[in-house]
Amino acid sequence: METKARELIDGAELIVRGAIDAGCTFFAGYPITPATPILLKMYCELPSRGGIVLQGEDEIASISMCIGASLAGAKALTATSGPGMSLYSENIGLALMAEVPLVIVDVQRLGPATGAATTGAEGDVLFSRYVTSGGIPMVILSPSTVPELYHMTIQAFNTAEKLRIPVILLTSKDMVLSTHTICADELYPIPPFERSYAPEDVHYIPYKFERPEDVPSFLPVGARQRVRATTSMHDAYAYITKDPEKIEHLITHLVEKIRSRRNELSFVEVDLQHGSDTLLITYGITALTAREAVRRYRDQGGRISHLVMKTLFPIPEEPLTTALEGVSRVLIPELNVGLYYEAIRTFIPDTIDCVSYPKFNGELFTVDELLEFIEHSSQQGSM
Repeated sequence: METKARELIDGAELIVRGAIDAGCTFFAGYPITPATPILLKMYCELPSRGGIVLQGEDEIASISMCIGASLAGAKALTATSGPGMSLYSENIGLALMAEVPLVIVDVQRLGPATGAATTGAEGDVLFSRYVTSGGIPMVILSPSTVPELYHMTIQAFNTAEKLRIPVILLTSKDMVLSTHTICADELYPIPPFERSYAPEDVHYIPYKFERPEDVPSFLPVGARQRVRATTSMHDAYAYITKDPEKIEHLITHLVEKIRSRRNELSFVEVDLQHGSDTLLITYGITALTAREAVRRYRDQGGRISHLVMKTLFPIPEEPLTTALEGVSRVLIPELNVGLYYEAIRTFIPDTIDCVSYPKFNGELFTVDELLEFIEHSSQQGSM
């Protein structure tokens, strides 16, 4: 009988390990339940590898230090929960406008405001997408298995570095604070993406791009050339502008460098069953329970397809369109008031019945609850 090496590990450590394997060299954060273990584990792991860990005096200082470190060439990470995301808002906009690579882990808890600090939820889905002013697209990733806490952290860094953007890793109290047993080979390596640097012997134009979808090359603050960055509307040289043509050029670029890559940014798990007229869409920790509910439903002779969204935004349109073929009913259970249902229903034809199952009492879905939801929806659809 083959034996495999197993490891007892919690979600926070998986995120930290993923960040380090992605090349993270700087972390700044402020203690907040349930994200504090990421800060504490970073203190234990990063300095011995030559990195820097700082506890800011508050959330605003923490993300500001991460932006400064990234502009100096570091791969930067910060972690917080809902109230901290509120304080991060302005600086996330700065990172979008100045095109600063950054990874932000949001360990969700029940809100709004202080809410219930030690109670889990997944209520920051739309908040994370529209966390800052301007409506510029955001990349929001959501791990749906324990090993994905590691893998999606690396993917978040790779996306941030490749596109020069802030990326939000949206997870939850229950995934990060829980301890899990995993097989060591489940943490397969993902090659880290290294930031593209401009040659220092050529005159550097910080925001120069030929096509809107192009990503400007990068030089760190402190290079031999002067490096400018700004949070205001700017031209290619980072000088503030009110020229309508230049403003439109910039905004189109900020949109298209994400929109044009939405297919390569679409991380999903597709489990389609031939002949099924029902599609279950899940994400985050609910997907863990849903996989078992789907298995039991099929064992009982039921037919159902399952689509797990690991990228929440930009919405994975192609996999969704494929999964909707031949479907008459879509079921979306989530640990909030039905937020992703509101976001995704515009992509679902009116001919398909779309059913939301919100749960927001601080408890996770049970397998029996999801199984009953599937069975009840199927019976309703057959009437």
